[in-house]
Amino acid sequence: MTDWPQKELARIAASDDLHVAPLRDDGVMVGTPTWIWSVVLDGALYARAYNGRDSRWHKAALRQKAGRITAGGMTREVASSPSRAPSTTRSTRPTARNTGAVPILRR
Repeated sequence: MTDWPQKELARIAASDDLHVAPLRDDGVMVGTPTWIWSVVLDGALYARAYNGRDSRWHKAALRQKAGRITAGGMTREVASSPSRAPSTTRSTRPTARNTGAVPILRR
């Protein structure tokens, strides 16, 4: 995995059209793209399901840990890593971890 180049993160942050397509259960085929909410925070990209952790794409992303995103006119192969979600010492403050956000890592 590599860090996102700042120019790519800026393009993604400026767009409102991020689509995520986790790999299917076979681990090879890319699933159907789903439009999702995303945010760039501290040089990292996070995605969150509108319908929460029970969303199909969210479950697939956590299970497969790989897929593809399309945003800002770019298509990139990505990985997800829930263990890299930031946390905070104040449990009442929304964070990527306690809102079910999935870190999207560039492959």
